[in-house]
Amino acid sequence: MTPTRILHPQSIPVAGVDAHLPPVPLERLTPAALRRRFAAPGDWTPELAGDGRPTMDRPSAAAAVLVPIVDRGDAATVLLTRRTEHLRDHAGQISFPGGRVEPEDADAAATALREAEEEVGLARARIEVIGQLPTYTTVTHFVVTPVVAIVTPPFELTLDAFEVAAAFEVPLAFLMDPANHRRHVFEAAGASRQFLSMPWGEHFIWGATAAMLRNLYGFLAET
Repeated sequence: MTPTRILHPQSIPVAGVDAHLPPVPLERLTPAALRRRFAAPGDWTPELAGDGRPTMDRPSAAAAVLVPIVDRGDAATVLLTRRTEHLRDHAGQISFPGGRVEPEDADAAATALREAEEEVGLARARIEVIGQLPTYTTVTHFVVTPVVAIVTPPFELTLDAFEVAAAFEVPLAFLMDPANHRRHVFEAAGASRQFLSMPWGEHFIWGATAAMLRNLYGFLAET
């Protein structure tokens, strides 16, 4: 059975907020601290491995996204995009730059860098890859490797108008504070499903992007 896809996530009620969990301390969110953490990842298991049972209408495909943490001095940010409404998968959703692994890509990092350059014009010379998070499997059957990187300003973005409707930055501290992580629960095909959201202004960050950010939270919160 093909799982129900969520078309209007904002309309699904909030079941809870994870304000009982501590935020990642600000001193762990500096570029230097992030480099140290990814240099010694240790034995760590992510909280969320995927959206649930994937659809059965296509085979699995390897993909990678860039998690671009922008060094803004006192307050790092995360660069995100809003996908255009006409795309087949995840139309209109908030995403990291990224996409399907191509045969010419040497590894997941190569895919993420290529896609970031193609989608938003982010120059590779401004990007320092510092590590990866475990793969995340989407309901659309992409097995996604999140590639985490430090992006050093200045840079100019050139959006691919076919794929990207907008690009914006969100404070890393906001995303790494579970008080901003909302849980939505709904019933589909006789089973209970849930997803996370992290709304930022007009941008509704949810689904796979929110889940990968939650895994980043868990990784950085480890002591």
